[in-house]
Parts: sequence; C-alpha cells; structure tokens
Amino acid sequence: MDQGALIEMRQITKIYKMGSESVEALKAIDLSVGANEFVALMGPSGSGKSTLMNIIGCLDSPTSGVYMLNGVDVSSMEDADLANVRNRKIGFIFQTFNLMPRISALENVALPLIYAGMDKKTRIEKAMRVIDSVGLADRMHHRPNELSGGQRQRVAIARALVNDPAIILADEPTGNLDSKTSEEIMNILTEIHRLGNTIILVTHEADIAEYAKRLVKLRDGRIESDQQFSKKN
Repeated sequence: MDQGALIEMRQITKIYKMGSESVEALKAIDLSVGANEFVALMGPSGSGKSTLMNIIGCLDSPTSGVYMLNGVDVSSMEDADLANVRNRKIGFIFQTFNLMPRISALENVALPLIYAGMDKKTRIEKAMRVIDSVGLADRMHHRPNELSGGQRQRVAIARALVNDPAIILADEPTGNLDSKTSEEIMNILTEIHRLGNTIILVTHEADIAEYAKRLVKLRDGRIESDQQFSKKN
C-alpha cells in the first residue's frame, strides 16, 4: 500500500447477483490516486467504470479487496459510515445536475452544510462565497428551472466544493451540455484542480478526457491502460 496515496485500491472485485447468475463487474482492480491528481476514467458500456466510480465515491462497497481513502479503510464499512465519509470527503457532480427544483441555487449549494451540522448563518455565508467563485453571484437566488444548463452545472460544482472535500467526483459532467458550455465547465474544473483539488472525471468523450492529466481506460472489468498525458492544460 502507498501510504501517501489519497485513493489506494488493491484487488477490488465487484460481483452482482442477477437471479441465479453472477456478474463480475470489476476484476481485481489495482488503482492509486495521489492528492491533486486530475484523472479521467474512460471505457465502453459494461467496462466497469460506473461500478468503479460508485466504489470510489462510497456509494457502493466492493465484494472483495481493500479500498483505503485518505488512509482509512472504507471497503468494509456499513452504509451509515459510508454516508458519513461521502458527506465529509467527496463532492459529486452529475450529468443530470441533481439539484432540488423548489429551492434557490444558493440553498442547493448550502445543502451539504446542513448535513454537516453547520449553523444557518455560517453555511449561507460559505455557500455565497463558493457560488461567487463559479461566477453565479448574480443568479444565486434563482431556482434551477430559471437557469441554463451550464448555470445549473455551475451550481452543482459549487455544491460539490462547499464541504471542502478531499475528492471531486465528476460523472459525465458535460453530457447534457453543448460544446461551448462544456468547455466553460471544463475550464472551471481545470481551475479547481489548479487550486489543489483532486478530481476524478468519468467520461466517454475523448476531448473532455484530455483536460485531465492522467487517463485510465477500463474494459471488461479490468484496467486496460493507465497513462499520463497533457494536451489542453
């Protein structure tokens, strides 16, 4: 085990039971990610990248193997403990934004701070600072349906950042956006990485993956290749 790694996975296997059948979605995966890395995960449908993302994000547990997150073994934690790790350590950005439709952008960004037990005045002040950092200070009191797709994704990015997570996990963050807006969102993520955050990006788009510094390709539940590269940043 690399004691300095933020993410350290050894022999991670995931088996799903489908009736009488067993499907091995991940097959003895070894993966290390250091602090302040920007990693893209790619692979065809069925390659295991979504399963791997769910385990990295503590949304699921492996069937076997060891997952150390920031020095803590999370591979055999119960659901309640995993939820606590997610809330404190991981910021999520989803393709479909996953915003609460009936509350403002600002209130959406502040939501994780409620779960963290922060008082209202402090969490609103912090949420305002973070939403300003993604360029939406003038739209913070608008509801999601009053915002464009790109603006909604900025709100989602601010929400992911507000708890100062160890990892930003972005699952197809540009999948519902046009090319110009996608570039704007990826430039924000690039700046977030430059400021010190660790980012793991799941994408099927090669031009989006090129914003990362490292590309991990999966196929049939295994890591097919793992390479460092830099073209756009």
